[in-house]
Amino acid sequence: MSKIELIATATFGLEAVVAREVRNLGYDEVIVEDGRVTFTADESAICRANLWLRSADRVLLKMGAFEATTFEELFQKTKALPWHEWLPVNANFPVNGKSVKSKLYSVPDCQAIVKKAVVEKMKEKYRQDWFDEDGPRYTIEVGLLKDVATLTMDTSGPGLHKRGYRKLSSEAPLKETLAAGMINLARWFDDRVFMDPLCGSGTIPVEAALIGLNIAPGHNRSFAAELWPSVPEKLWHEARIEAADVVKKDCKLRIIGTDIDEKVLSLARYHAKAAGVAEHIHFQRIPLSEVRTKSKYGYIVCNPPYGERLGDVKEVEMLYKEMGRIFGSLDTWSSYILTSYPRFEQVFGRKSDKKRKLYNGRIECHYYQYFGPRPPRRTE
Repeated sequence: MSKIELIATATFGLEAVVAREVRNLGYDEVIVEDGRVTFTADESAICRANLWLRSADRVLLKMGAFEATTFEELFQKTKALPWHEWLPVNANFPVNGKSVKSKLYSVPDCQAIVKKAVVEKMKEKYRQDWFDEDGPRYTIEVGLLKDVATLTMDTSGPGLHKRGYRKLSSEAPLKETLAAGMINLARWFDDRVFMDPLCGSGTIPVEAALIGLNIAPGHNRSFAAELWPSVPEKLWHEARIEAADVVKKDCKLRIIGTDIDEKVLSLARYHAKAAGVAEHIHFQRIPLSEVRTKSKYGYIVCNPPYGERLGDVKEVEMLYKEMGRIFGSLDTWSSYILTSYPRFEQVFGRKSDKKRKLYNGRIECHYYQYFGPRPPRRTE
């Protein structure tokens, strides 16, 4: 198979996590930049990356990158790319665009020029003047950054956070990709207890179960490139067989999700069932103040309310103080908390061992990490 370049886009702060996921798939030629991880692979990686990347937003096929400071330069260099190797005669190829700090700042003009250049390339290849565009979708993006144009095609379709299990959502759902990233940053060991004591509609516990069972997050959905003739159906079939073969069917996980709201817990149970992991998660309606456990060396990963509305601040501060008391009593546990509240450490009552800037949608947050002690080594 010929080599291609793929780009796994990522939420700011999760690039290193996505790069680790890419390397775990066996792809070593990796370049990490803000918001993206570029890697070289063969065509089968389109299938495997879409199925397996837990924390990436989507997988793009990189068609080319070049400097462009004039519309003529953009047109000619776009036309020179091998579009005919990927686009069939009936391809539906809309063009999206973005421009940052570039001389070519008019995004609509750039989109129109790229569209025209691709059409001209198609005319040369297929020797016809009109294309119906009633076939599979190939969403092209022209991204201009500091006068460098990068041309890509989206292989994913809907974003990778759409796993297929969350048909319903609570008021402020956490994206599945960010939840998976939080768990991966926590370096949870699947033989330890995992708890989300503010679980809401269950995204974090469900993602933990998928990780613990080694279930490919994309196993239950389809992708744009599955309809591309240039990516053989055999490759998708092989990738899905591979994913099914490595599921840890005999693994017994101890995952707990609690919340005070029975309505969102019913959503959590629905999502866990839809994801096929319901038997591995124990959901319970209890207030945070009553959270107790005799288990040692567990992990807490949670996304509590942030107090974004002014009237919620005092209520959120009371919650964070309660979290500090409850989490502090679990002296062998590790705790990982995502919030945008700037005074979290003061209210929680303890400075974090480490914190990392992440974005929940457009909200700038910090991920506060409190490391518990290592468990004693097991004796034979």
